[in-house]
Amino acid sequence: MGQESSDAQELEERLRNRIKRLRRTAEKSNRRAAAEGFLDGVIATLRPGDLVVDCGANVGSVTLRLAQSGADVVAFEPDPWSFKQLEQATADYDNVTRINAAVGVEAGTLSLYRSGSFEDDRHKESIRSSLMADARSVDASGDAIPVEVIDFPAWLQARLDEGRRIGMVKMDIEGAELDLMEVLLDRGVPDQTGPFLVETHPGLFPKKRARFAALAERAKNYPAKRVNLDWI
Repeated sequence: MGQESSDAQELEERLRNRIKRLRRTAEKSNRRAAAEGFLDGVIATLRPGDLVVDCGANVGSVTLRLAQSGADVVAFEPDPWSFKQLEQATADYDNVTRINAAVGVEAGTLSLYRSGSFEDDRHKESIRSSLMADARSVDASGDAIPVEVIDFPAWLQARLDEGRRIGMVKMDIEGAELDLMEVLLDRGVPDQTGPFLVETHPGLFPKKRARFAALAERAKNYPAKRVNLDWI
């Protein structure tokens, strides 16, 4: 009986873990579908002359969708390998401006870190590149790449001062979004633009979970997901 009881408990534990994994997978799929639907909805409102910004454009999949709206697109991508793919993917679009730089809270030069598996599958692993040495997704002991960083709050404000209508800002910058969004909210920038669609990464930075949670609370103060932190 003792062995049978142990086997039953082990089976029950495996079933519980499987159910948890299935639930996590379903939740992630639902979040992805909601984020894609939100992006499609914003794209439908864009028109020629609008400005949309893709921060962390990677190889250009979202940039292409934005460009097809007819709006002017500025795509920031710091990783030199990803930037070459972005250039090739968007070469036929005159409404796309590509900038081989990262976005941050001040201008300068910082180190970009890649996943330890980058050379095994560049397309898959390139999305993990980050300015944050403490990100769980990168190998901070590997060779770092010096990259230019744009003062993004100042850059955005300059576009607003020029009278540009900023239709949307998409941001997927592997942890650097925390400092940046805190500053942008402090300055009230989303009050002057279209929606921000941002992927946050609290799981990569356990010590910063409280700050990510505080950012999520601040985002709730904006109506209709003007600050949408659910990009995935």
